Amino acid sequence: MKTGLTHLFIPGPTNIPEPVRQAMNVPMQDMRAPDFGDLTLGLFRDLKRVFRTETGTVFLFPGSGTGAWEAAITNTLNPGDKVLMSRFGQFSHLWVEMAERLGLDVEVIDVPWGAGCPVKEYARRLGADRKGEIKAVFVTHNETATGVTSDVAGVRQALDESYHDALLFVDGVSSIASIDFRMDEWGVDLAVTGSQKGLMLPAGLGVLAVSEKAMAASKTATMRRAYFEFSDMVTLNATGYFPYTPPTQLFHGLRRSLDRIFAEGLDNVIARHRRLAEGVRRGVQAWGLNLVAEAPVFYSDTVSAIRVPADVDAREVIRIGYEHYNISFGSGLAQLAGKVFRIGHLGDLNEGMCLTALSLAELSLAGAGAKVAFGSGVAAAQAWYAETAPAARMNIAAE
Repeated sequence: MKTGLTHLFIPGPTNIPEPVRQAMNVPMQDMRAPDFGDLTLGLFRDLKRVFRTETGTVFLFPGSGTGAWEAAITNTLNPGDKVLMSRFGQFSHLWVEMAERLGLDVEVIDVPWGAGCPVKEYARRLGADRKGEIKAVFVTHNETATGVTSDVAGVRQALDESYHDALLFVDGVSSIASIDFRMDEWGVDLAVTGSQKGLMLPAGLGVLAVSEKAMAASKTATMRRAYFEFSDMVTLNATGYFPYTPPTQLFHGLRRSLDRIFAEGLDNVIARHRRLAEGVRRGVQAWGLNLVAEAPVFYSDTVSAIRVPADVDAREVIRIGYEHYNISFGSGLAQLAGKVFRIGHLGDLNEGMCLTALSLAELSLAGAGAKVAFGSGVAAAQAWYAETAPAARMNIAAE
């Protein structure tokens, strides 16, 4: 029998704050009622703040981030269009696979798992595309499988320096609302996230922000689509309604989640994720283990993918953690299966939770045969959290 709390440290779905969970515990309501827009119009407005866009249009599709991927592609591109993508983890791989299945001509750059988006190679290929055959460039901002964050602003610079007019697509499923993302400043045309990550909700909403340029492209795009049609959504969203049955309870939860984000301050949320993630990384370093991410510039502030010793099966680490210590770690995906376990550190998170993840990871690693000094990772993280605690900074400033 499992007792006490269940510890969830996968990189999504994330922990749901109790006030958000309670906000969703409401009776069903009339989605065609005259006052339904009182709930939904504010969501569209405030999600623009999370994406950091003033001119973009936000869509809420019942579904997941994958559904929002499909909506982004089918509304703005044409069958046979050439697109530039890179593949450096399971989710960037799945995005490539979707683009191919939807009939796009995909130019893929394969990069070792652990590196990020190859900005320089993007720049070279864009510069060589004198006829403008590439219609879109895709960037996975945060590759959840490898714990790697890529340079979206660098890709925008490559497009600008090449005087290239391709649309810029960004997968921000495990970054937006947790890692710095600036849609307007970085010239992003389509940005995707999901409710179950930094927005701290159950899965069920695909969230898509679309630039004016991409909205214009949607008026002439010829890909087949029905459920994900932008024009149907725009017409009814303008007054707070939807062309199909919306997940009203999720909207109530989203309202409370956004209120929490803005009460803390989006910049503070991002800084908190960075600080907590660094504590986890220092714990991993103290164990003598390595991250999948090849260099600090790639380190993700929402998930750490940790390589286990060669004689240890990461699947055993995960099994022992779940069965013995009531904790869920993320598994290694595809080519990383058995070699990696992941600690998700995003959403509703604090120091104590990160220290719990590290302490139970030590027990699980030891149970799987790894030589880990108990308390080493915890102590390293504690030292970092103590050093960077807000009170400590205030004391230093006062002195």
